[in-house]
Amino acid sequence: MSTGVQNLPRVRASELVGRGWLNTGGRDITLAELRGKVVVLDFWTFCCINCLHVLDELREVEEQHRDEFVIVGVHSPKFEHEADPEALAAAVERYEVRHAVLDDPELVTWGAYTARAWPTLVVIDPEGYIVAQMAGEGHGSAIAALVTDLIAEHAAKGTLHRGSGPYVPPAPASGTLRFPAKALALPNGNLLVADAGHHSLAELAPDGETLVRRIGSGERGLLDGGPGEARFSEPNGLCLVPDELRPHVGYDVLVADTVNHALRGVRLADGVVTTVAGTGEQFMVGGQENVRGRDGEPLGAYEPGTAVAPLDLRLSSPWDVAWSTVRGTFVVAMAGNHTLWEVDLLQGSASLLAGTMNEGLEDGPGEGAWFAQTSGITPSVDVAGRPDGHLWIADSETSSLRRVELSHGADGSPAATVRTAVGQGLFDFGHRDGAADQALLQHPLGVATLPDGSVVVADTYNGALRRYDPESGEVTTLAKDLAEPSDVLVEVADGAVHLLVVESAAHRLTRVALPATLAGEVLDGGAHRVARPATDVGAGPLRLDVPFVPAPGQKLDDRWGPSTSLQVSATPPELLVSGAGDGTDLFRDLVINPEVTEGVLHVTAKAASCDEVPLLPNGEPDPDVFPACHLAQQDWGVPVRVVPDGDADLTLPLRG
Repeated sequence: MSTGVQNLPRVRASELVGRGWLNTGGRDITLAELRGKVVVLDFWTFCCINCLHVLDELREVEEQHRDEFVIVGVHSPKFEHEADPEALAAAVERYEVRHAVLDDPELVTWGAYTARAWPTLVVIDPEGYIVAQMAGEGHGSAIAALVTDLIAEHAAKGTLHRGSGPYVPPAPASGTLRFPAKALALPNGNLLVADAGHHSLAELAPDGETLVRRIGSGERGLLDGGPGEARFSEPNGLCLVPDELRPHVGYDVLVADTVNHALRGVRLADGVVTTVAGTGEQFMVGGQENVRGRDGEPLGAYEPGTAVAPLDLRLSSPWDVAWSTVRGTFVVAMAGNHTLWEVDLLQGSASLLAGTMNEGLEDGPGEGAWFAQTSGITPSVDVAGRPDGHLWIADSETSSLRRVELSHGADGSPAATVRTAVGQGLFDFGHRDGAADQALLQHPLGVATLPDGSVVVADTYNGALRRYDPESGEVTTLAKDLAEPSDVLVEVADGAVHLLVVESAAHRLTRVALPATLAGEVLDGGAHRVARPATDVGAGPLRLDVPFVPAPGQKLDDRWGPSTSLQVSATPPELLVSGAGDGTDLFRDLVINPEVTEGVLHVTAKAASCDEVPLLPNGEPDPDVFPACHLAQQDWGVPVRVVPDGDADLTLPLRG
């Protein structure tokens, strides 16, 4: 492990090359004109929940140091849709990115900085030299400390230039809806829409256009109260509270308030909003702060069946929520840590239902299943349209539709079995109909069920509605040429079926009529794989190193056990002769199988650090200062090619 970023060799930052720029008023930006500023390059892609977390982590630093500090977002797309310049422009607006963004669809700048993961952060000093590189999320405090130190150092040297940066804000948008996320049919016939871009809920008349009222002030924040003062932050999923529960809990709709990492209850009679789950702080996988309540007392392990008080629970980007008749609880699609949680708001308990918090596509019992940004959730129905107690999941990063079968274990604990209906994994996507085991989606965000038991998927990045029929095992296309559909409601009236589509990028709701057969077309738009250059490695020994350096003013935190951890696996598993498994050192000696020509190395690294406690005059730590905890984490999926002259070393900087 390195001892500090100051020990890095002085490497000049490479020029920023791409297709064009956003948020600059139409100008191209060069590193030369940023000389004198502390610069952070944020390599991101707008599908990635970790990248969205980093945008939020950096907002405060960005606002605090706007005269000396410049963030440049380098958008390096994963999915084909993300390479569309109009889609990128919409994403920059949607997520309120307030800095210049380089459009890098060919991954030219990505390659120049040897980025291997989304997100990757590169810190450049005012003289144009790279001083740190970081992967993953949880680096906000480190960036803040580095920026503060670099500003002081270069102000003293005379190499710091204060003044405005290259950011030019776009023209303000108008309209009833702005990037709506999910929609819900209310008992009175109106529609409730999670108006994510306006940080509020919009109640619309049945026509889907006329605004009846707005719940939420429209300002980003976490604040309870009446409809004019309550605040949300990019709300998404909506779920009606069952009739029998409403008098007991005091609200009618449960909202997944995504960027606030909270669940909110809304009373429809007067629009009052109440926080019912979540502390407002993000759950960081492996962080010790996750298992301590508001009073600092231990909550217990985050394992299936272990109950936690909902208001003591740290959530991670809850994206959708549905009611489970089998469990008698709300099930939450927790996109930020790739899991499903169940919340019993009547009894005041929450527990992990399924998912290991590893990102990927693994079926089986819930405690061992892998998800990837669970983003849509709906109850399943049988061929007669009757609820069967199970759930359908839109698992966006694996471009998959998955079924979660729910039951009670012998001891009454929740039991879940996960099965993939459509989807191949993290790196395969496309628009292909036909047999489900060959069909492909592209980053779906929403899911609903039709009266015959088939499933409609809002296939977001394909701009389509897809239908999966469990009886025939076939996938078809119901509608196409939609603008990032993120949710769909099924409306049945007088024997006719209509789909109410949330067209997020078009800022509207759109009705689509279905044919009487509910069938749809069979299309083949081709298959795609994530286009990242493979790393050439040699057969035999391969040294894996994951450098991590605590930020200035911090140290490794081993108060509750080892401060670092490393998990390694491979696809196919035969790629690794040895070296797979878990450990606490951020390095590993692997052995690559000479009989496997290519594959993917899956590496997960975590490092815990804490602020250094000031010392009293007697040299003892100040007992009144409780050090803040910080957790850096990243999952890498590194494509590798086994060649005779390949590298014998692989370095993946977590922070170094």
